[in-house]
Amino acid sequence: MSTPAASAVVPDSALADTLLGRLTEVYPAAGDPFRAQEMIAYMKGVAPFLGVRTPERRALSRTVLAGLPAPDETDCTALALRCFALPEREYHYFAVDYLRRHVKRLSSGFLPVARTLITTVSWWDTVDHLAAHVVGGLVAADPALAPRMDEWIADDDLWIARTALLHQLRFKADTDADRLFSYCLLRSGHPDFFIRKAIGWSLREYAKTAPSEVRAFVAHNSSRLSPLSVREALKNLNPV
Repeated sequence: MSTPAASAVVPDSALADTLLGRLTEVYPAAGDPFRAQEMIAYMKGVAPFLGVRTPERRALSRTVLAGLPAPDETDCTALALRCFALPEREYHYFAVDYLRRHVKRLSSGFLPVARTLITTVSWWDTVDHLAAHVVGGLVAADPALAPRMDEWIADDDLWIARTALLHQLRFKADTDADRLFSYCLLRSGHPDFFIRKAIGWSLREYAKTAPSEVRAFVAHNSSRLSPLSVREALKNLNPV
């Protein structure tokens, strides 16, 4: 189902060494086996958990990061790949949060690393943040990457296609509406819930900026869009 993060080339990074050392000491000590089982069940068994809830994990992360310098791209690459190579999901969350925080330090060359992370233990809890905040951030900084999203939307991996659908979530007025609408139509017949939901979500988010455009698009293409996509797209729009 997934491409192991360990299959990518992990560069040397003293900063990543320090972070991983701190993480693997602090996170497990705060784990709760009973809570871990609840989290595993909620996430449909996609990965094991230590049992550290989000507020506690973020507080621990601040301790882990205390006194350390800002990373460069090599540090981010090493940290993310090494975190995703660990089995417990909390380490993956740390990596995603770290990349979100430092996305402006990443170049266009980070996109293949992002793809590796998206296809490693793929589930919405990591993919959606990587799509909107990391891949979206890369494309926003370098519009020359947009044609790569044209390739991703047609990918057989549904999580790569979902990323293409969601990468403009935070673009607001800078959204390429033609590209968004074409992506929605291209994958409108996809049978999977996560693609249909992403179509609706991407349209609903753009509707906050251009409600009339989204309403018109959905009205014109309602026969092609799934009921789920239509319902999600129009959720926050007042009836005409």
